[in-house]
Amino acid sequence: MSFWHTAIEFFWHEEFLPVMVIALCLTFLLYHFLNDTRKNVLNTLTFFIACEFLRFFSGILFALQFVSTANILREVGAIGAGIAIIRLWGILTFRFVLPRAYLTPPRIAEDIFVIVAYAAWGLVRLRFAGLDLGSIVATSAMITAVVAFAMQDTLGNILGGLALQLDNSIEIGDWIKVDDVTGRVVDIRWRSTLVETRNWETVVFPNSQLMKGKFLVLGRRMNQPVQLRRWIWFNVNLNITPTKVAGTVEDAIVKANLANVAKTPAPSCVLMEMDKGCARYALRYWLTNLAVDDPTDAMVRWHIYAALERDGIKLVLEEHSMHLIKENEKFEEMAQRHELERRIKTLHRVELFAQMSDKELKHLATHLKYAPFARGDLISKQGAIAHWLYIIINGDAEVYVEASDGTKHTLNVLSKGNFFGEMGMMTGAPRSASVLAKTDVECYRLDKAGFEGIMQARPAIAEEVTHILVERRAELDHVLQDAGETIKLKETRVQHNEILATIKGFFGL
Repeated sequence: MSFWHTAIEFFWHEEFLPVMVIALCLTFLLYHFLNDTRKNVLNTLTFFIACEFLRFFSGILFALQFVSTANILREVGAIGAGIAIIRLWGILTFRFVLPRAYLTPPRIAEDIFVIVAYAAWGLVRLRFAGLDLGSIVATSAMITAVVAFAMQDTLGNILGGLALQLDNSIEIGDWIKVDDVTGRVVDIRWRSTLVETRNWETVVFPNSQLMKGKFLVLGRRMNQPVQLRRWIWFNVNLNITPTKVAGTVEDAIVKANLANVAKTPAPSCVLMEMDKGCARYALRYWLTNLAVDDPTDAMVRWHIYAALERDGIKLVLEEHSMHLIKENEKFEEMAQRHELERRIKTLHRVELFAQMSDKELKHLATHLKYAPFARGDLISKQGAIAHWLYIIINGDAEVYVEASDGTKHTLNVLSKGNFFGEMGMMTGAPRSASVLAKTDVECYRLDKAGFEGIMQARPAIAEEVTHILVERRAELDHVLQDAGETIKLKETRVQHNEILATIKGFFGL
């Protein structure tokens, strides 16, 4: 018998071709359908081929008369090849077949299944090789004890992973906090739990650490949606009543309909302490998407600031952090003059005030109030009573009406230089449309009191203003008709007389 014939006969076995075909088919299926496991699959196939090559090498050693070494290497190769096949079957079963049957067992189940299969295959091959497993077990109690002692951490991690899965302490997708690490659980394996943080870090926690220590599962409550309470802190002057501060902030956040802010429980603003020369408040809201905590906090802070600014409530610093700077009187005077000129220039662009003198515009400018709105704020509500006019300095605002059937119709988009709310300021009529801030919007606000002095000094201005109000009212009525609303249009002269009479009665002329 030739050398190579002897080597191949020792290496060859009936299962070689079927096993090779199975390995290649499994690799093809997994590589084609599971993109995220391609690297593992290729590594497993490489290991399988290496084991078969080891078996072939054992045939060469057998032909060279190294019988004992050849037998050992052949069994090692057979055990390794079997482990590779078991690994491929495990990936196919747990990551391809079961998910398509709407079953999603945890990763630790796959790991334990594969490990048990490895052990069973090794014992079968050892038994097939002629080893008496019973005598080995009976005479190796000390070795078993030593091995168990050496692997106590590994066994603890395996048992810890099983316990975490069985009692549902944590699940894939939960947000947890361990010491100073906060992140989302992405995998629970036989040895460790993987947690991804918002900083794109993956933290590996041994399962035994989670079982022995304390950790927080964020946003989870029995039979409740996942949401986490957040705290936004701010300080205001002590001379502002808590009722006004809380009402202003809560109303703004609720009406803004912010993304990732829960409707229930509703946001609440509470006075937490009064110390260091100011009142310290906290707005508490519930976050529905824990992955965007900082961006949502920033959005809520901006809405709080804008709402307080509109109501004339200034944010303050604690006394120990306050720096008082005495401005040069000339500098202050220049700044005030520049702001006044800016306001007069803004009023000149408003059609409603086109017929007014510079003196009258200067009087109005001193009564303008800065009113910022954050994106999503409802600036004006259809049907509400509000006696003030808004002039947009920066930003875009959407004007819309809600029809009788509940549908929303956009009428216009206002930008820098546009104004709205003139009918409410001049006649006291309810708002005919709603106005929503599409972007961050800066406005000047003029109320009835600021306009009343001019009306009393020159009543004839009512006639001039009425012409403009009639035109704008007619435009709105036509738009409402196009939106499907039933509007009874009046003659221009009738509308003019009615509005003029309303203005005179509203201002007591």
